[in-house]
Amino acid sequence: MTLFHTGKTKRLLFFVISDIILIYLSLHFAYSLRFDFMIPPDHQANFLHVLLLLLTLKLFFIAIFRIYYISWRFFALSDMKRLFLALLTATSAFFLIYLLFPSWLQPVPRSAIIIDFILSLVLLGSLRLSKRIVLEQIRSESSNPVLIIGVNNKTASVIRSTSNKEIDYAPLGIIAYTHEEQESVNSFINNIRVYDSSAIERLASSYGIHAAIVTSELSQKELKQLVARLNAAGIGDIKMSRILGSRHEKLEDLSIEDLLARHPKDLDTTAIAAFLADKTVLITGAGGSIGSEIALQCHAFRAKKLILVDHSEYNLYSIGEQLPHAVLSLESVVDKEGLEKLFKRYAIDTVIHAAAYKHVPICEANPHIAITNNILGSKNVIDLGIAYGVAKVIIISTDKAVRPTNVMGATKRVTELYAQNVHSKQSEIVSVRFGNVLGSSGSVIPKFKSQIEQGGPVTVTHPEMTRYFMLIPEACQLVLQAAAIAKGNELFILDMGEPVKILNLARQMIQLYGKEEEIAIEFCGLRPGEKLYEELLLDENDKKTIYESIFIAPPSTYAIDRLNTDIAALLHSDDPVAILKRIVPEFTHRV
Repeated sequence: MTLFHTGKTKRLLFFVISDIILIYLSLHFAYSLRFDFMIPPDHQANFLHVLLLLLTLKLFFIAIFRIYYISWRFFALSDMKRLFLALLTATSAFFLIYLLFPSWLQPVPRSAIIIDFILSLVLLGSLRLSKRIVLEQIRSESSNPVLIIGVNNKTASVIRSTSNKEIDYAPLGIIAYTHEEQESVNSFINNIRVYDSSAIERLASSYGIHAAIVTSELSQKELKQLVARLNAAGIGDIKMSRILGSRHEKLEDLSIEDLLARHPKDLDTTAIAAFLADKTVLITGAGGSIGSEIALQCHAFRAKKLILVDHSEYNLYSIGEQLPHAVLSLESVVDKEGLEKLFKRYAIDTVIHAAAYKHVPICEANPHIAITNNILGSKNVIDLGIAYGVAKVIIISTDKAVRPTNVMGATKRVTELYAQNVHSKQSEIVSVRFGNVLGSSGSVIPKFKSQIEQGGPVTVTHPEMTRYFMLIPEACQLVLQAAAIAKGNELFILDMGEPVKILNLARQMIQLYGKEEEIAIEFCGLRPGEKLYEELLLDENDKKTIYESIFIAPPSTYAIDRLNTDIAALLHSDDPVAILKRIVPEFTHRV
């Protein structure tokens, strides 16, 4: 077994010596076949001349084609083609020399040379494939059996990864899952048979398969159906093959984001790029889950300068590590004087205001702080944007602002009202409202993950509670897309798709962890300020835009002088909830 672990020099020496032996055996056997194992004396006498010439040519062209540089265990079909060309070139060169110097080589049985070419290819190729065959056999006996779902370029790549011991699985079958893949049924990819999708349950049962790798590009609905089938068949270890750049893939666990994420089909990256091109963008709350992704998106779309504002030193440091050329400002939006220094120093084109307190129970327990941060902070950002002639100020809002039942939602609704009714001069002030984003800080998903990893139970507030969900990158791109078409004083609504039952979400996550029998679900009741269903629109009179994922809510009129007076009273009131109800009549406080 030491030959399997030799260094480069020893490996080269091993192959050269092996090739010499195999080339000799190949030519000798070719002569024997040609003459029915009775080689005439004159041909026997000339055998050495022919051998030396063929040996020299074959070794030379094998080296020229860099066959000796190929790692033994990774020898593949493409390398076999190179070996074929090397031997073909050597044989062709032999015949050329034979034609130029016939007297030196006579007699030469030409048919034997052709037989030798075939035998050399078989023997030298078999030697180089031998280690891979042995390793694949060992691996297939020791690795986890797996089904590959999908017939495409990624399928072959995954199989190669299993063969090269890069991933610890042994494919036992390939499933042609989509309609387009059906024509591949009963064919073979790297010696692994392709089956119709009806074979999933039979294969899982027959071979004890508990793992699957999905390479097909499936819609969310198709993926959910597939996962349900796999789980029913006893397959709980589900991996997704993801693209890494143009030619590489990696395997990742199937995540709840894969099952819940809504993927908008009308993302207009051209409009976003044109909106951000050569712009100086100030982002508040830039270290948070939404703000940091918006900062990364702005950088990706080539904004000229990024000014990142956050009152958390660690969050600001974290996003600064990813965007080393950004301006980092450790400021609170409540500190108007500190914030104004940035507006004075930089010619800001766009402000994206993502800073907010958003955790409902904490805002309920600390209403004055929530009101100060969410309302006064937003008002400071908007007023400074107008005072310094910022072209666009985008306010990030939430579905909790619709008929709010908690302080946090009410504060965001007040901010929407201010953004819609303020005298904006040449600035365009817009709000963008959307629901939960998958994986954000304070989201229920990280909480469920933590509870499952700790052994449970998973706590759900109510069996009927529903929420909207969207991936953070896609939500942030839609925010930028809405900003690109904004004309001022609009309240944009992002289409979040269908609401998701939190109970079903908990069940799916437990299932993904393969702990259906271990983790219990407990209902803990609604927390202060929570409601069962979140809404995105105040009524059905929403206006369509050129994008099907973005709508505009009807305008809400509120005299700005009166609103300023009410906000001032709210900031200093001993009963802020009463004033919030006066400003937002639809606010029904649940405690």
